[in-house]
Amino acid sequence: MPSAHPPVAVTVDLVVLTVRDEDLQVLLVRRGEEPHLGRWALPGGFLRPDEDLDQAAARELREETGLDVARVHLEQLGSWGAPDRDPRMRTVTVAHLALAPDLPAPTAGTDAADAQWRVVADVLAEDDLAFDHGAILAAGLERARAKLEYTPLAAAFCPADFTISELRRVYEVVWGTRLDPRNFHRKVTGAAGFVVETGATTTRDGGRPARLFRAGDARTLHPPLLR
Repeated sequence: MPSAHPPVAVTVDLVVLTVRDEDLQVLLVRRGEEPHLGRWALPGGFLRPDEDLDQAAARELREETGLDVARVHLEQLGSWGAPDRDPRMRTVTVAHLALAPDLPAPTAGTDAADAQWRVVADVLAEDDLAFDHGAILAAGLERARAKLEYTPLAAAFCPADFTISELRRVYEVVWGTRLDPRNFHRKVTGAAGFVVETGATTTRDGGRPARLFRAGDARTLHPPLLR
């Protein structure tokens, strides 16, 4: 009987990661309404009757932050559905992971009182996000770290044309470790389809002109770049 099944709401939450000021940062919004009024949280909201999950994630990204989904890599991260995760009602959330190059300051909207980029390590250390968003953020961080090993996703943190040094810095920031420049260069250029030379150079890294690359057409890295 339908009455034997209490209503369940579906939401989407977004783990938006970028590299800013030499740190891996996450986009947070300060909640402008109950529950958890005034606390920091991941951007997100309820699924509407006329949209699928990816559409809801793209809409929430625009509404709560002013960011366009066309500028980010967006994928489903996982689902969380503990009975008491939301005091309003039984709620299941489908979290999404979004990765992008250095993004501008976000603009809060709808039910968000503020929106800021925060250093991921600091946020996880404070462990004070609303709902179960700390666990979702930790899962998003581990997904990003793992995908950098086996896929060319690190290029999603870079501009369209980038140097190997800039790409290496993405790995160092996301993994939280220093990498040997020569060994990294050899591995990246040796992974089939990972990067493609553009034929141009730049001096934005300082020093001698550095070759510029763009992302290749590889979907997975062979061999992988293991931590």
